[in-house]
Amino acid sequence: MRADLIERYKAGDRMNHWLVAILFVLLALSGLALFHPAMFWLTNLFGGGPWTRILHPFLGVVMFVAFAWLAIKFWHHNVIEPRDRQWMKQWRDVMANREDRLPEVGRYNAGQKVLFWVMVACMIVLLLTGIVIWQPYFAPSFSVTTLRIAVLLHAFAAFVLILGIIVHIYAAIWVKGTVRAMTRGTVTRRWARKHHPAWVRQIEGGEGLGIIEILTNG
Repeated sequence: MRADLIERYKAGDRMNHWLVAILFVLLALSGLALFHPAMFWLTNLFGGGPWTRILHPFLGVVMFVAFAWLAIKFWHHNVIEPRDRQWMKQWRDVMANREDRLPEVGRYNAGQKVLFWVMVACMIVLLLTGIVIWQPYFAPSFSVTTLRIAVLLHAFAAFVLILGIIVHIYAAIWVKGTVRAMTRGTVTRRWARKHHPAWVRQIEGGEGLGIIEILTNG
C-alpha cells in the first residue's frame, strides 16, 4: 500500500456493505410496490405481485443478518461521546465546512454515529414487524389490531430508513474522497487528517490503540 494511503475498510467489510446496499434497493422497490397501488407496477421487476410478496420478507431477513454483522463489528466506533455532542451543537460550522472550529473527529463523526443508531433501530423494527405481518407463516397468529399496528410501524421504519440512506449517500458524495473508502478500501492520509484527525492519531500510534489493533478490528 502507498505510504499516503490508510486502510479504512477491509475487503470483507466492503463486500458486506455492498450486499446490504443491493438488498436495500431491492427491498425498497418491492416494499413501495406493495405499499400503494400507484406503485404496483414495480412488481414487474420481481416477476409480478405474488413473487414480490414472496421475495420481500426473505430478502429482508438476509439484509438484517448482513447488516447485523456490520453493526456488531462497528458499534464500538459509534458510541456517542462528549465531543460528538459538541459537534452537533456546532451544526452551523458543520454545514459551512468550517472543520477547524469543530471538535476533533474519530473514526466517525457525530452525524454518522446518529445515522448508524437510527439504522439499527429501523432494522430491528422492520424485522419484528415484518415477522408479525409475514403471510402465511406468522400473521395468522396475531390479532387484526396487532397486524394493523405492525403494518404502520413497518411503513414508518421503512420511510425513516429510506430517508437515512438518502442522507448517507448524499454525505458520501458531498465529502470528496469518501466514496473511495467503500470502493477501494483506502483513503488518503490528507483526507483522513482533515476529516478524522483523532482516528489518524490512533492509527499512527499517537494515542489509544496502535495501528495493528485498529486494522485488526476494522
